[in-house]
Amino acid sequence: MAHEKTLILVKPDAVQRGIAGQVIDRLERTGLRIAGMKLLQISEELAAEHYGEHVGKPFYPGLVEFITSGPVVAICLAGPNAISISRKVMGTTNPAAAAAGTVRGDLALDIGRNVIHGSANEADAAREVGLYFNDDELLDYTRAIDGWVVE
Repeated sequence: MAHEKTLILVKPDAVQRGIAGQVIDRLERTGLRIAGMKLLQISEELAAEHYGEHVGKPFYPGLVEFITSGPVVAICLAGPNAISISRKVMGTTNPAAAAAGTVRGDLALDIGRNVIHGSANEADAAREVGLYFNDDELLDYTRAIDGWVVE
């Protein structure tokens, strides 16, 4: 199994609704390890770097306006298959199509307020983790439960 790092953003709607803890709990219950976590206000400059691939698309201005509208919780998750596992927990981008039991399926109603962002692939994860965390902000540690989570 691949040991990966991925970026998760608990978006402003989740922070404002007071459900950030529920979102984090669902991710932690998978066995993935939090390697870094912080509460921050995303600037327009950081949003432009993060969503650079969407510049010029009709939804881009609204995307930037939303992600900069309030605090987010940025999390670097680490573990075997961290990207695919966290994306499965998140559910599809559109909450109306997300399966029950996923973060979006249970906690969101609208695609524009879908509670969580997660890196889509290894290249995105490496780039996005680097946008939100310096190397000295990421911890590599062993938990007492690790032997019970991963073979």
